[in-house]
Amino acid sequence: MHSCVVAGKFDISTARLNRIFTPLGNLNANPSCFAFGSQMQVLSAAAMQQVESVKSVDHLDSIIQGDCVAAMSRLPANSVDVIFADPPYNLQLGGELSRPDQSTVDACDDHWDQFDTFAAYDAFSRAWLTAARRVLKPNGTIWVIGSYHNIFRVGTMLQDMQFWILNDIVWRKTNPMPNFRGRRFTNAHETMIWASPDPKGKGYTFNYDALKMANDDVQMRSDWVFPICTGGERLKGEDGKKVHPTQKPEALLHRVLMSSTKPGDVVLDPFFGTGTTGAVAKRLGRHFIGIERETDYIEAARARIDAIEPGQAAQLTVTTGKRALPRVPFGAIIENGLLSAGDVLTDSKRRWKAMIRADGSLIESGEAASIHKTGARVQGLDACNGWTFWHVEREGKLVCIDDLRAIYRDAMGSAA
Repeated sequence: MHSCVVAGKFDISTARLNRIFTPLGNLNANPSCFAFGSQMQVLSAAAMQQVESVKSVDHLDSIIQGDCVAAMSRLPANSVDVIFADPPYNLQLGGELSRPDQSTVDACDDHWDQFDTFAAYDAFSRAWLTAARRVLKPNGTIWVIGSYHNIFRVGTMLQDMQFWILNDIVWRKTNPMPNFRGRRFTNAHETMIWASPDPKGKGYTFNYDALKMANDDVQMRSDWVFPICTGGERLKGEDGKKVHPTQKPEALLHRVLMSSTKPGDVVLDPFFGTGTTGAVAKRLGRHFIGIERETDYIEAARARIDAIEPGQAAQLTVTTGKRALPRVPFGAIIENGLLSAGDVLTDSKRRWKAMIRADGSLIESGEAASIHKTGARVQGLDACNGWTFWHVEREGKLVCIDDLRAIYRDAMGSAA
């Protein structure tokens, strides 16, 4: 869309004639593909120690092999937009689990989930959370997923570290593992904590309108229903066994990243595993940095991510609502010639009239006030959106002043 700009003023007639709302009209014009390397890189912790500090761009779309705390300490401060962390849960399994038919349950008993005491687990958690906070941008957010074994301890630490908890999200599993002994409820969910490093919780990305669009125009709730990772998505080795015991479903990460990131954002996963975060990030046009110690997991993640075609910009545009648009004061519409002092505004049914003054106020029945307060007063209401209430006559037709605001935003966006 184009607007005619002459000497800092808008040509209203040209702008109005060109005012055609086709938000999808130009999506296929010269689409650009988000650039990702065709092959993954794996960087050892030893190689990282050869430099004092590194630029985050050096590690975009790559996996760093090593301890997550040491690796994060080498990344620049305030360099990532979102962190998704799936840390060890400290499951404290005391022995083998058996089904009623006496077959063994394939549970998580790997060495990386073994901690001698709660104190040891807490020290580990504080260390990685501290390192994560340093690399997270002030307007970024962190997601931590866990079970009843660890999530309450992690949540307390986040609050002690002055993170602001935005939501706790319940992932309800459609196909959870049964409780074979019948002595407890089936553990059918996991919990994700979503938090901001800003104690006031300001400036973070939340794609409210995109989520609502995906949910049939209904607000997205904090209880998410997804199956656990099974079938063709589940990575298995040549022996037919699972590569990773707790591989997360891509659908879960899709919603996480769609809700809290924008195309081009950098997502850090300090417990990368077999690369679900990286796979979804690449598909959605986000950059990722993965940190992982286990070579087998890294090799599986690398092959998995290399096979994914990155999305194109036209496919990845995030739906936004009006509140995500830059604020435009009514005075800017006057200053740029879309309206002038002395113009008369009216409502859509021409019941009330008010004259524009040079300072951006409206005068009606001798009283001066803003477009919003004047609109509310004449209707006898407590509040009014003056942008959608007031209209101006152009060539015999009423034009909503909100359309003039949209023209101004378009022109400012083109000039940026």
